[in-house]
Amino acid sequence: MKRSSIFLAALLLLALYGTLPMEARSLKDALGKYFAFGVALSDSDVKGDSLTHSIITTNFDNVVAENCMKPEAIQPKEGKFRFRRADRFVDFARCNGMEVTGHCLVWNEQTPAWFFTDSLGNPASRDLLISRMKSHIMNTMGHFRGKVKGWDVVNEAFGDDGQLKHTRWYDIIGPDYIELAFRFAQEADPDAELYYNDFSMAGSKKREAVCRMVRDFKEKGIRIDAIGMQSHVGLTFPDLSEYEKSIEAFAAEGVKVMITELDLNVLPNPDNFSGANITDNFEYSDAMNPYRDGLPQDVAERIDRRWAELFTIYIRHADVISRVNLWGLDDGGSWLNNFPIKGRTAYPLLFDRHRRPKGAVELLMNM
Repeated sequence: MKRSSIFLAALLLLALYGTLPMEARSLKDALGKYFAFGVALSDSDVKGDSLTHSIITTNFDNVVAENCMKPEAIQPKEGKFRFRRADRFVDFARCNGMEVTGHCLVWNEQTPAWFFTDSLGNPASRDLLISRMKSHIMNTMGHFRGKVKGWDVVNEAFGDDGQLKHTRWYDIIGPDYIELAFRFAQEADPDAELYYNDFSMAGSKKREAVCRMVRDFKEKGIRIDAIGMQSHVGLTFPDLSEYEKSIEAFAAEGVKVMITELDLNVLPNPDNFSGANITDNFEYSDAMNPYRDGLPQDVAERIDRRWAELFTIYIRHADVISRVNLWGLDDGGSWLNNFPIKGRTAYPLLFDRHRRPKGAVELLMNM
């Protein structure tokens, strides 16, 4: 970065944070004494201007790729691995001293259709899909070996009822596909941490199912290092007492807990909607987009209080929570502007659409 760009970024950051005490000049300084504090980055964030990069490197000590390390980005065609976008992301992180989490290896969504069909277009056999899973994991983790601290090996396998979802992985391979994925991942990079990641983890049935999985893995000698709680939360959900029970339950199984995709949705949800299934899509209406022109002061204050409530829980369990990651850098780039209804104005993160820190930032600085 040129000296002039560094100077400009410094001035802008001073304008953003100039009123804060010297001992807590950034989020990672304030929260780093409890756990690693990170953010999911898009391709545009990585390619962003000096101010964008300064906000990232000033406030976060670890990063996860929002999309560029998912199967559809890494291997869009069988055997044709494309690492350019992911390499740029990893290089940016490493050049700025940030740890990298790989997201994700095995998921039913954002995985190319060819994984699940044979050369004739018929459903792949169990053996073929297992072979493809192993190849993808070995090649992807092998490419980044020594550069990525840990991987979301399997993403979103359980339903809210605690049963394994009937995904294409499950239907073709069977329930042992999760076990196989973790075995392959351990073989691919023995030094990388291995995580299971899912949403709606405050639910008791899903919590119990994940705990059973961890116990089963340990009995079989399969390594699993942490459970990722996706934490797409709102002003009224989840029940924070149940949320905290899940943190405690996972930790009691002897694994670390990670808050992996944290954002705070303040918009109304459609009837019969819950969770974070990215294929959900509901019709737009003005009633579902109440804050197009900005947030009322009372709503903004409720949001700040909710952030403080969440981080009070995380700090209380700092002995078992190793990482907290926001799912996006600023409101304008959040997926929640288009999920589960396209075209809404969402306010789910700690930086607004102009990448200015919100009131909650100062609250977190002083925790």
